Amino acid sequence: MCTSIYQVTRDHTHLLARTMDWPVLAVSPLFIPRHFTWQSVYDHRVYRNKYALIGGGSLSASRVDVSDGVNEFGLMAQKLTFDNGAQLVDKPNRHQVQLAAYEFAFYVLGNFKSVDDLVDHLGEIELMSDVHNDIKFGKSEMHFAVADRTGRVVVIEPTTQPMRVIENPLGVVTNSPDFDREIKQMAKYVDFIPEFNQGKVPRNTPRVTSGRLSGKANPPGYYSPSARFIRAAYLRERSDVPADKVTGVASEFHLLDSVTVPQNRRHQPTYSVYRSVTVAEDREYYFQSYHRGDTSRLRLTDTMLEWTTPKVYNVPDHLTVRELR
Repeated sequence: MCTSIYQVTRDHTHLLARTMDWPVLAVSPLFIPRHFTWQSVYDHRVYRNKYALIGGGSLSASRVDVSDGVNEFGLMAQKLTFDNGAQLVDKPNRHQVQLAAYEFAFYVLGNFKSVDDLVDHLGEIELMSDVHNDIKFGKSEMHFAVADRTGRVVVIEPTTQPMRVIENPLGVVTNSPDFDREIKQMAKYVDFIPEFNQGKVPRNTPRVTSGRLSGKANPPGYYSPSARFIRAAYLRERSDVPADKVTGVASEFHLLDSVTVPQNRRHQPTYSVYRSVTVAEDREYYFQSYHRGDTSRLRLTDTMLEWTTPKVYNVPDHLTVRELR
């Protein structure tokens, strides 16, 4: 479970937000420098990133796991679980970049400047099963939301090889295995503009529906992937277009409120252990863990581009309160 929501503000600030729905919080804000060297858990092949990045993830001697973030060129990426849809590759091939699925978002942020750059090289990357590797990581089914400063926003699905690229001006992704079906069922709730139905929405179009809701259904209130998709898309289209970054970040967190899964161990193990918002232009990462309540911000500054060692920022997951006197 996870929900991703993209927005572009009236001054063309680009934001990509998400909930991370998981049984435990295993992510902290982190910084990864340029030229960072790491090994894939699939075949221990050594990779050397080109670009610096910030985001949410974990770092150890044996693995790097970045769930979402933004790099020095403003490319933003997120990984989300993908129910019963991934077609992972079994056969080793030294001529391809072969990764565990969870490593893909980290590889993207470390090696590409834009969505166009990624798409041009997507055929070189394969997401692998654990048939031939030493470290078993299971059948990790994932797909990915990627956006940048140009206003291009896509979903990357490993349902084919090369992986499928879906243009996504609606800007919402959940865990459904059939993105096209999710779009079709939105017709019950909104009227899409003609450009959307024709697949010709210009980049940086902030809303892709007419705003007319007469005779339309109300979105469902439960937390299945389809229900969260409908609710997030409906409220994104119905809300005001944010004016700038400040109002955009606030808008993203309010939209995430509608799909934040409460902790309920008797019903299900997963809940929204954290939420985040990335900002392409200012290379910022906003982080809210479930129990803490406040927001932490990490900014990838020009000075940090000269750093040579990674850094993980400890943000304790407990309530913080500001006393008024």
